[in-house]
Amino acid sequence: MENKITGKAYVLGDNIDTDQIIPAEHLVYSTSDPEELKKYGHYALSSVPIEKAGLPYGGKPFIVGENHQSEYTIVIGGTNFGCGSSREHAPLSLKVAGVKVVIAQSYARIFYRNSVDGGFLIPYESQFKLSDKIKTGDFVEVDVEENKIINHTDGKDYQLNPLGDVFEIVKAGGLFEFARTSGMI
Repeated sequence: MENKITGKAYVLGDNIDTDQIIPAEHLVYSTSDPEELKKYGHYALSSVPIEKAGLPYGGKPFIVGENHQSEYTIVIGGTNFGCGSSREHAPLSLKVAGVKVVIAQSYARIFYRNSVDGGFLIPYESQFKLSDKIKTGDFVEVDVEENKIINHTDGKDYQLNPLGDVFEIVKAGGLFEFARTSGMI
């Protein structure tokens, strides 16, 4: 995983729960079968209410057609991102869809931990609601070394809360891989 992650932003509202990230009816697919795994990406964010999807324009689809990968690599959420049940399939589905970073003002703790422990994506916290500052489709860059997001569409940048050891754990591929490669186990 690189230290600078660029791509289009997909902006969501507050209280995006795990059933909106990956609906329960789609938890039937095998994560070890490469073809079935793609279904997790295809259905990622498929149950987000229209008024919370693709803000501020409402209703912008995250996945188009039969694709399993999105054109958006960076998700911007509001508060309480990943609330609901404790399914690790939620950050996995976003990863399969091509998301590398989620930035939210706050997270449900279990989503945050599942993102890091599984090495699925980087869960950055912002100091204020970026969902009010960045629009879906804006071209952005997340600088992991500087802990900031740069919106190349409007030229503004915003400081993010430092990751601490989180980046190294995600970069290693998750908590167990990090422990193995760092000599902890």
